[in-house]
Amino acid sequence: MLKALAGRTVIVTGGSKGIGKGIARRFGAAGLNVLVVSRSLTEAQATAAEIGPNASGFAADVSDPEQCKAFAQAALDRYGRIDVLCANAGIFPAAKLDVMTVEDFDAVMNVNLKGTFLSVAAVLPAMKAAKWGRIVVTSSITGPITGYPGWAHYGASKAGQLGFVRTACIELAPWGITVNAVMPGNIKTEGLDGLGADYLAKMESSIPLKRLGSVEDIANGALFFASEEAGFITGQTLVIDGGQVLPESLMALEEMAVV
Repeated sequence: MLKALAGRTVIVTGGSKGIGKGIARRFGAAGLNVLVVSRSLTEAQATAAEIGPNASGFAADVSDPEQCKAFAQAALDRYGRIDVLCANAGIFPAAKLDVMTVEDFDAVMNVNLKGTFLSVAAVLPAMKAAKWGRIVVTSSITGPITGYPGWAHYGASKAGQLGFVRTACIELAPWGITVNAVMPGNIKTEGLDGLGADYLAKMESSIPLKRLGSVEDIANGALFFASEEAGFITGQTLVIDGGQVLPESLMALEEMAVV
């Protein structure tokens, strides 16, 4: 049982949908004040309303340093403290290398990698003053471990996040701030709606546990990294993928016993 986190404040970027929404809801259920950050104020406020009176929404683009400073200030104005940052905002437009443009590449890097840096930089003054903080980055298995056609820019951004984590954790350790990353596999979100049962079944067939992950699976990992119990864990990654990256071939999955 995790020690109480109630009363602390978390900022969740990209918190209005998908994994970010799951993280925001899980932290709200744990009793934290939640600032849901999204490029859409309407969507951020809608998610905050689902969480309850301890949550509120804020519109910001994490690739803009001034907007990141603004969401940090909003958290301080509304809740008086910043304890946890879940740097979750990310985009994943597909483009294979023969058609990918410089603009395509830069757009992904600006949100996924630069946005992580800018979000962390924005919360540091408050965390350093408190001499306590938890930073949880949402990376991916794609890039650091696996690859997928059309996502070279996305994979590079997600691998880059882990390089950032490994140095940031050293720099911030003197202030009692930990920096860790969750690495989701295939997770069932609204982004998969409309792809059809056959497509989802094919995705599930590559996972030893034979199901897609839920946003709650990722949120529980993020909540652990934010806890007091995880205070001696920093610079680490947690793969949450149902064992997807482990089989060396499809034959290994075919050899699984049917229970």
